[in-house]
Amino acid sequence: MATSELWSIVRVPFPYTDRPVRQHRPALVVATNETHALLWVLMITSAENRGWPEDVLIRDQKRAGLPVPSLVRCAKIATIDAQDAQRIGTLASADREKVARHIRRILDPVTRSRQRRK
Repeated sequence: MATSELWSIVRVPFPYTDRPVRQHRPALVVATNETHALLWVLMITSAENRGWPEDVLIRDQKRAGLPVPSLVRCAKIATIDAQDAQRIGTLASADREKVARHIRRILDPVTRSRQRRK
């Protein structure tokens, strides 16, 4: 399934943490779970919005399939049913490493905790 490819940019009903509503918006696929047909996605927002420290500017807007300059908001992750995702583009290689670096840093406490238990 094309929408489950790592680094795809998809249009999905993204949940909000501060209100009981979902809005269709672009998101970046950072992990897949084929067994349960789930995608882990990061929120993508307009570059006009106030930036967060973990944001990554999407440099190749055309390849990403986005109509306006945008940012990957690495701090906002969600799990989405793969069937709800519609592929619109892909993240350029240059931006992938920046996103991966932020994800590794955010998940580092989980990794370190697991290593201590071994």
